Amino acid sequence: MNVYLHLKTINHHKWLVMTHCFRLGLIRQGLLHDLSKYNPVELFPGCKYYTPGKSPHFKARQELGLSEAWLHHKGRNKHHFEYWIDYEQKSKGLAGMKMPLRYVVEMFVDRMCACKNYYGEAYTCRSPWEYYERNKKYYLMHPDTQALLEELLLMLRDEGEEKTFRYIRTRVLKGKRKY
Repeated sequence: MNVYLHLKTINHHKWLVMTHCFRLGLIRQGLLHDLSKYNPVELFPGCKYYTPGKSPHFKARQELGLSEAWLHHKGRNKHHFEYWIDYEQKSKGLAGMKMPLRYVVEMFVDRMCACKNYYGEAYTCRSPWEYYERNKKYYLMHPDTQALLEELLLMLRDEGEEKTFRYIRTRVLKGKRKY
């Protein structure tokens, strides 16, 4: 059981997301981000399945076939696109619903900070896009939500953090970018 190392990882991630959300004016989201990780349903498996540089959900899935902590987490945190999967009336099947703008931005920040946290010194502005691109074929996300997330990840990759954050503050969160 790696209580210290798991807490160090989630505290560092929470700190990164909080400071980045504050830079974007998302104060409430920065303060409340990922509080469910401190709930015993998520905290205990996180400590048990802690693996340096990886989410404990991967190891839990390998051993148990699922991660109850992840199911708990994504059902309580609106910055995860999985929170927004529901039955669509037209197709009568599961589909990604359009996420509110502020949660798309928090999802972007969350992904960027997760890469910063897990990759450490190896992190570059390309890391979040590369991680996203490896896994996007598995995502069930609303097309508008996916387009905005991809736009932000590509801007981060190609133009850097400062320009991307300026764009988010001045265009995205001000409603000047159609969503």
